[in-house]
Amino acid sequence: MRLDKPIGFMLLFWPCSWSFAVILYENSLSEKWLIYIFLFFIGSVLMRSAGCVYNDIIDKKIDQQVKRTKSRPVASNKVSILNAWLLTILLSFLSLIILLQFNNTAILFGLSSGLLIILYPFMKRITYWPQLFLGIVFNWGVILTFLVFDKNINLEIILIYFSAILWTLGYDTIYGLQDIEDDLKINVKSTAIKFKNNIKLFLTNIYLSSIFLIIAANILILNSIKLEMILYLIPLSLLIFQIKSVKLRNSTKNLFLFKLNNYYGLSIFIIQILIFNHA
Repeated sequence: MRLDKPIGFMLLFWPCSWSFAVILYENSLSEKWLIYIFLFFIGSVLMRSAGCVYNDIIDKKIDQQVKRTKSRPVASNKVSILNAWLLTILLSFLSLIILLQFNNTAILFGLSSGLLIILYPFMKRITYWPQLFLGIVFNWGVILTFLVFDKNINLEIILIYFSAILWTLGYDTIYGLQDIEDDLKINVKSTAIKFKNNIKLFLTNIYLSSIFLIIAANILILNSIKLEMILYLIPLSLLIFQIKSVKLRNSTKNLFLFKLNNYYGLSIFIIQILIFNHA
């Protein structure tokens, strides 16, 4: 479940929080807002945990051939496939209970992500863009948040969703650099491999596009440019630091850079709360 590595469920939660910041701007702070953001946090923990166990089942043979993952419980046969499936079902059921607390539109939209979640671990076998597919799935909560508050999907929330997708594409590419040598041997595909010769340029394009989209969304929401938007230099500096520091073959360094994205996600949430609160 990787509960000892909370970076995963936090990266799932932060984009949802960005939408919650928009909701807070359009509506005053309420008990409903507080309860729902808490449910989204718990849901992020449960869904990320379920995804980890499911991926370990599907990727067992691959994980056994990768130095970083060969000691995982399923890959090392410390946990049986049957027990792993039972845990996946339990975690998915608990996640469903949370989803059922929302309206019918949100429930249907949330359930629609199920097929994408099922397909995700197979992407690395057929395309060099599994990180992009992950971004599409991993940030489903951005739009789901709007639906649980009975809001219509608009251009602003779509821009935030695309921003989160590109952000995920960037940080998961850095994460993928950890396994690049083993992946090349066993023919596992990734954007880390596809862009290994131009990794800094790729990350520059992806990361800068991502933060540009979140700022553009804020401008559209406020219908103006606020002085407080200068605060976006903080998360921007985190992205630039990652781009400058990334190494093609330095697992320890790249893992550190990947984890920095927890602070990026948090900073975006705080900045949006500050900007919208002073609008």
